[in-house]
Amino acid sequence: MAGLLANFRNTMIVSLLLAGVMIYCFGVGRFGDPIFWQALLRWVHVLAGVLWIGLLYYFNFVQIRRMPDIPAELKPAVSKYIAPEALFWFRWAALVTVLAGLVTAFLRGADYAHETLTLGLAGGFQAGDSGFTLMGVGMWLGIIMMLNVWGFIWPNQKIALGIKDGYDADAKAKAARTAMLFSRTNLLLSLPMLVSMTMYQTLVG
Repeated sequence: MAGLLANFRNTMIVSLLLAGVMIYCFGVGRFGDPIFWQALLRWVHVLAGVLWIGLLYYFNFVQIRRMPDIPAELKPAVSKYIAPEALFWFRWAALVTVLAGLVTAFLRGADYAHETLTLGLAGGFQAGDSGFTLMGVGMWLGIIMMLNVWGFIWPNQKIALGIKDGYDADAKAKAARTAMLFSRTNLLLSLPMLVSMTMYQTLVG
């Protein structure tokens, strides 16, 4: 058992196999039901979302705050090895989270997706449409956060970390600050986004 857990790849393979067995067992007889695929996509959405927001919190709660305290000779260990790997999972998890969430919404029906994406205003706001507003706000915050990752954080981190060549120290420092500010923007938006994503299930279903 220790040998299995000591290997990240093998641990993840076994975890995915166990999840796959559960998905299959609870899905038997329902593979033709759109509800099953909605549930499966919601699992993918949550899995990717945990990875994405977990890394967002790691960057902001730990790495960004502690980097100034790390001795200069040790900083390359973070910037050359840890940060690029973390950013790989970070940006792709963001994209998968949003795409899986949007597909899940459309699997609930085009009308549902339309209502949530328009914050309940499609066809005029009526009593009972506040649930669409609650979920819609979270969806748009997630989309904005994903666009920040791909449009600002990742492009600037490539410069700051030297992944993209041809930039001097000043340009790297400016890019690092820009990436940090957009990362902090996503941190700011993350708690309101999570209000929508978590409270909706209890208040509306």
